[in-house]
Amino acid sequence: MDNKIKPREQWGSKIGFTLAAVGSAVGLGNIWRFPTRVGDNGGAAYLFVYLIIIALIGVTVMLAELTIGRKTQLNPVGAFRALSKKWTFVGAMGVLAGFVILSFYSVVGGWTIGYIVRSLTGQFSGDTTELFLGLITNPGEPLLWHAVFMALTIGIVFFGIKGGIEKASKILMPALFIMLILVIIRSLTLEGAGAGLSFYLKPDFSEITLSTVVAAIGQAFFSLSLGMGAMITYGSYLNKEENLIKSAAIIPALDTFIAFIAGLAILPAVFAMGVAPNEGAGLAFMTLPGVFAQMPLGGFFGFLFFVLLFFAALTSAISLLEVVVSFVVDQLKWTRAKATTIMGAIIFVLGAFCSLSYADAKIADVFIWAGEPLFDLMDKLGEYLLVIGALLTSIFVGWAWKTENALQEITNGGKFKFGLAKVWSVLIKYVVPVILVIVFFTYFGFLEI
Repeated sequence: MDNKIKPREQWGSKIGFTLAAVGSAVGLGNIWRFPTRVGDNGGAAYLFVYLIIIALIGVTVMLAELTIGRKTQLNPVGAFRALSKKWTFVGAMGVLAGFVILSFYSVVGGWTIGYIVRSLTGQFSGDTTELFLGLITNPGEPLLWHAVFMALTIGIVFFGIKGGIEKASKILMPALFIMLILVIIRSLTLEGAGAGLSFYLKPDFSEITLSTVVAAIGQAFFSLSLGMGAMITYGSYLNKEENLIKSAAIIPALDTFIAFIAGLAILPAVFAMGVAPNEGAGLAFMTLPGVFAQMPLGGFFGFLFFVLLFFAALTSAISLLEVVVSFVVDQLKWTRAKATTIMGAIIFVLGAFCSLSYADAKIADVFIWAGEPLFDLMDKLGEYLLVIGALLTSIFVGWAWKTENALQEITNGGKFKFGLAKVWSVLIKYVVPVILVIVFFTYFGFLEI
């Protein structure tokens, strides 16, 4: 059937779209990266700054990306091309970001499966550092879990928007929330949890510095899946009756709420057990297993936590693959089945190389470029693409496409009232680009603060 005649898929319901978009935003970064950033940047003071950043900047860029997608009904490349051919490269960067990030993200998703198995076999009571290193340096086991994780991701995207992504999100997101609540209850009932709660909820504003602000901005963009084409892609499946203003507020609000309660689940527990809360990925895979081992019913809650991590990883992986698949379906006219299978397989192979770059020396040497494992290089490249993509998108909407045209789409020709239209225009034209330039130079070490 001619692609021009075949109608574009649409979300089956508003709640389905919202849960899928929140699922895209809620990932591993919400569950361990956000509590780590809180721990490393002054606790509640950082949380206070982060909430302001989400409200002013996160919502602003979220609205811009959803608007581009809904206006064009196309993937990121097609969307930018339809609005201005000169800016097509920005959409291409978004698709590339989705491809690159999923290649190593799926490896980490596989690690969560490996840890679910370890929690069931009582392996958290030993040396948890050795446990983690034993997993990632084993050339075979991480590949197996990476394959399982990618197969699940491919399977969901294969069945499309309503039958795959929307249906899975309606199950995964409520389940993720319920599991987080259970872990919170256990965490808050530990002796000594009050210190962690106080650290998290009682701000000392003297702790706020410029580096705190920059860290909060960087976390906000990574957390909300901005700059990588996911929200443009998801927005392209929306009909004209969807109120973009409400969606752009609800999605960041729910994503931030999940990050907030993840902090409630983790920080009281690590304080109760006398553990430092600022250990990045090590917090999830090396520190927390040891914390669970010390808890009453720790085996059960360790299992629950890593199932939670797995669900968070899967909902984000789905959106990353959909960015790539949507591009191939729209631009190359492949069927969804063909695009999902082939692109998923290519990403799996690149991910396998990323995984092997952490294996024992003889194997890893093949996948170390410029002195760094391929996994780390893909991680850095993905971060560059996200920040640059968000920066260029804000410049495009504010100056190339023009905010008045964007507002025409946002309000559906005046059907929806947008009382903050002038504020949004100023933010997207001036505030967001300046802030993202600063973030870019500081985050990647080009500017000392």
